[in-house]
Amino acid sequence: MQFRRRPPRPPLIRRSHLLVAAGLGSLLIGMTPWLGVASQATAARTPPPAPLSSDQQPAKQSPHHAVAPANAMEPTAPVLDRTGWTASASDEETTGENGRAANVLDGNAATIWHSKWTGTPAPLPHSITIDMHRTAVVSALVYRPRSNGANGRVGEYSISVSTDGQNWGSPVATGTLADDGTTKTLGFAPQGARFVRLTALTEAGGRGPWTSAAELDLLGDPGTPAATVDLTRTGWTATASDEETTGENGRAANVLDGDAATIWHSKWTGTPAPLPHSITIDMHRTQTVSALVYQPRRNGTNGRAGAYSIATSLDGASFGAPVAAGTWRDDDTVKTATFTRAENARFIRLTVTSEAGGRGPWTSAAEIRLSGPANSAVHGSWDRITGFPLVPVATAVLPGDKLLAWSAYATDRFGGSSGYTQTAILDLKTGKVTQRRIDNTGHDMFCPGIAMLADGRVLVTGGSNADKASIYDPAADTWSATTRMNIPRGYQAMTLISTGEAFVLGGSWSGTAGTDKSGEVWSPDTGTWRGLPGVPASPALTADPAGPYRADNHMWLHATSGGKVLQLGPSKQMNWISTSGTGSITAAGPRADSQDAMTGNAVAYDVGKLLTLGGSPAYQDSPATRRAYTVNISGDRVEASRTGDMEHARAFGNSVVLPDGKVAVFGGQSYPVPFSDATSVLAPELWDPATGTFTPLATMAIPRNYHSVANLLPDGRVFSGGGGLCGDCATNHADGAVFTPPYLLGADGSPKPRPVITGGVPSRFSPGTSLSVSTQGAVSSFVLMRAAAATHSTDNDQRRIPLQSTATGTGTYTVSVPADTGVVLPGNYMLFALDAQGVPSIATFVTVAPGAGGAVSAGPAEAPRP
Repeated sequence: MQFRRRPPRPPLIRRSHLLVAAGLGSLLIGMTPWLGVASQATAARTPPPAPLSSDQQPAKQSPHHAVAPANAMEPTAPVLDRTGWTASASDEETTGENGRAANVLDGNAATIWHSKWTGTPAPLPHSITIDMHRTAVVSALVYRPRSNGANGRVGEYSISVSTDGQNWGSPVATGTLADDGTTKTLGFAPQGARFVRLTALTEAGGRGPWTSAAELDLLGDPGTPAATVDLTRTGWTATASDEETTGENGRAANVLDGDAATIWHSKWTGTPAPLPHSITIDMHRTQTVSALVYQPRRNGTNGRAGAYSIATSLDGASFGAPVAAGTWRDDDTVKTATFTRAENARFIRLTVTSEAGGRGPWTSAAEIRLSGPANSAVHGSWDRITGFPLVPVATAVLPGDKLLAWSAYATDRFGGSSGYTQTAILDLKTGKVTQRRIDNTGHDMFCPGIAMLADGRVLVTGGSNADKASIYDPAADTWSATTRMNIPRGYQAMTLISTGEAFVLGGSWSGTAGTDKSGEVWSPDTGTWRGLPGVPASPALTADPAGPYRADNHMWLHATSGGKVLQLGPSKQMNWISTSGTGSITAAGPRADSQDAMTGNAVAYDVGKLLTLGGSPAYQDSPATRRAYTVNISGDRVEASRTGDMEHARAFGNSVVLPDGKVAVFGGQSYPVPFSDATSVLAPELWDPATGTFTPLATMAIPRNYHSVANLLPDGRVFSGGGGLCGDCATNHADGAVFTPPYLLGADGSPKPRPVITGGVPSRFSPGTSLSVSTQGAVSSFVLMRAAAATHSTDNDQRRIPLQSTATGTGTYTVSVPADTGVVLPGNYMLFALDAQGVPSIATFVTVAPGAGGAVSAGPAEAPRP
């Protein structure tokens, strides 16, 4: 066969693909109805199938919203071959019907496993165990409910894995499933196992002590190794079996330069070098390695790796048996090969035996990274995956260890303006999730603005129902409607201001296109909106080529004194906004040398000090940046400067300030495409204001990109979850996980001793109050962290306020709260005490509100949780 010179590489392809999908949705298997009933007893207990409720019906996507790329419909995590598998259950029905456990593996949706129901039903919980009869990397269990009725649908669940069927350890996933007939994918951190056990703790509709399943599948390695951390590539070198140096710069060294535009390519001029091709990384030191990350070239298809194997060596001469092997899909997504075992090695060799698309005898790579096991004391650790009955697109932290989440009119998709919203509340103490559909406000709260009000309520505005506004009261656990906005909006920016009012600006995703979305202010006294014609949105827009629809999205706002607001992004031009009278907006200068950074975010890590992270020049289809900037506010003066770069470029990431002032950033993509998990960044990073540098944290198990969230929790940990909401696609992530930062973990990974606030903290007090706080033992400092709400990578409610404190005795302190409501915005806060090592206490929830009184003591604080 004669090979011609490879044509010039085409320009950047403007489509993106899936990297990892723990979700299969309803794509795995068609829903075949089961028409028969086994007995009169079954008939008595099994109501006829109900039609799909309106929240399960497909909706038209917004004509202005991006649609999921074609490859987002296809899972990358492979469905494991069930040949030779067996299933056993804690109990099964064999008298009234054929409800044996084996039915979940027969490929027939008309046969089911059902817990025992004749005679005396077996009480919950019920469990079913899959034995694969071989060890494989597993990342998710796919649960398909019975299709002929509702009885036995799994509600609360847990998943455990084992290598021997005897030792199970703690569950790898827990959660709550929606009471519907859709296929559910229950993800967890990938790991080797032979046995996988699903335990049903409740029946989804509370209909009886029953559990059923039509089919169970398991997903294999999705390319997201658990509990790993990127290894530093400083000093590494790369060599290849062959490389192209004549027709282009295709040297092996390019895979280590951090530039995805440069590539290694096998020799193609003259006579191409035949497959297989190999590339070897020499780390020049022995390290423990557990995964290899392969990034295909982004500007063409030639040379994408197909079948591959990976081997390791200590001396570069003797390579052992492969530690990973498989076949990668023919697309441009980043691929991760999880090793079957961690290896101590100096040399790592990737050998490619086929080109993914069969286009020719070529191999190429843009970047190659290696990762090793994470050290929890240095990199933190992740808790089990918690499943939600919806995709948590928006979240808010509530008193009482609760996290409020919501999606849209449906649990897994958006569109139209149905006038209701699916919500859920996660109880952080128990891990239980409860679901509720909110109809009474007539408001589909997808793509909203959010502000945490002075009295602790949550104000949600616009979105799919573009002019409506709703309020959630956590004390009463109720939703109510308030006055509609004057201007319909979606993707708008909101923040509480120092007056206790809520300010909103922009939001061109909803409402009439091309109209100016000028600011307005909501009054908590009257519940009405006051227009600010002097605050047009246009000065705050980016130069997105898609126009206002994409240039006017989720601005970064920071409230200061006197009702003023600094708009510090994502436009490169910053602006001061006055909310007095009819309002005004004036330029505050550029954000140093930053470009527009749509899909990035900003975090207030100290009084008058903010950090901005990542983003991209356009909302989608433009490369994200690694850059981060600090923005310092002093009176009306704003100074922005560049700080250290992140290791990874990120768009659609989420950032959270911790009580010690460091900022953690989670997830995102290096090339943003809504609903896609391509180019996902799975390694979080931690920014230190003392050094201006970022350090890596333990790798996430599931991508968190478009429609993901992150929130600081009252115990000093961080919730990270969500992503997707694109209907029957594989990038819906109806789950989340809690990250434990390294400041909470000792050298052996066990929890560090923590300070304890024992008393002297009233539940409400005014700015300017002096508190007499008691602690168990000595502490070094106190800090207020504002309870915050996140959506679409933006959280304008985050605010960290270090407090002045003086020791007045053993374990007693006078703690001063700033008097300026532009510093301490009214609202709910978490009060943390920190020891000399920066270890935070579990927080005490307080409300700071003008006129709340200045009491210095209100008896003992709530007892700390273990």
